Amino acid sequence: MNKRKLIVGIICALIVQLIFGFSLVFTSFGLAVATPMSLLAWRFLCAFMIFQICIWLGIIQVNLKGKTLTPLLIIAVFFPFLYFVGETIGVNLTSASESGAMIAVIPIATLTFSALILKIKPSKMQALGILVSILGIIIIVIRQGIDLIFNPLGYAMLSLAVISYALYGVFAQKAKDFSASEKSYIMSIIGAVTFTILASIENIIHGTFTNFLLLPIQYPTFLLSILYLGIGSSIGAFLLYNTAIDCIGANRAVSFAGVSTVVAITSGILILNETFTLIQGIGAVLVIAGVYIANVLTKRKKS
Repeated sequence: MNKRKLIVGIICALIVQLIFGFSLVFTSFGLAVATPMSLLAWRFLCAFMIFQICIWLGIIQVNLKGKTLTPLLIIAVFFPFLYFVGETIGVNLTSASESGAMIAVIPIATLTFSALILKIKPSKMQALGILVSILGIIIIVIRQGIDLIFNPLGYAMLSLAVISYALYGVFAQKAKDFSASEKSYIMSIIGAVTFTILASIENIIHGTFTNFLLLPIQYPTFLLSILYLGIGSSIGAFLLYNTAIDCIGANRAVSFAGVSTVVAITSGILILNETFTLIQGIGAVLVIAGVYIANVLTKRKKS
């Protein structure tokens, strides 16, 4: 692998997890005044509008003329659409410990589908590093207390989220004819269309459609939330993660996933005044150790 490409991929993957880690704080701001589906709708509407403006101004280059869009639609259906549907419903039907543990296995699912579809087998160090990171995440999750609900539908929806995210990574790596910006653009369109439709139906049923339309105007914190989630977590993170997949592959890119959990803990302490415990510290060390094993030690072994 080209050294420059490797460095770019690793930097992009790390920045993505930093963005995702802080997104939990801004998500909490949005959910204080809106339903999850309403927040998703405004997040992706914001992302699409800003993305489109950047294209018109020539800041981002997208050229889809003469190209078959099927590979991009497959990617976008898996993520953001199916992933967020599964995660949103699954989290609501299960406990925090159950949903956290389920989402933590995304790297394992990515390794599995990468081997089955792309015929790319992970190295022993990559597999070990990911397992160590997952152990760290699970320790952090169960520190909050083990609360088991055992809701079959909740487990099914969380499984849908895990599988969808893994398949997104695999098919994004497979779609080599498209740039990271082209993949991200279609993802923002699909997210804006699908979640706006779902949120509109939800709010019409509950008689809150007008409130839904006025959310960014009525609540400054909600506007701040969708600006960060739309520009940072959607446009920025999508572009960077798709670039990371192009540079270092889905297996290595997903090995950084646990970093967002560590960032989320840190941001919760600094911004939301949450407490920090020794157990969280141990979990965070394991996450970082796992990323080191999966990337630095893998690189040394190959060289």
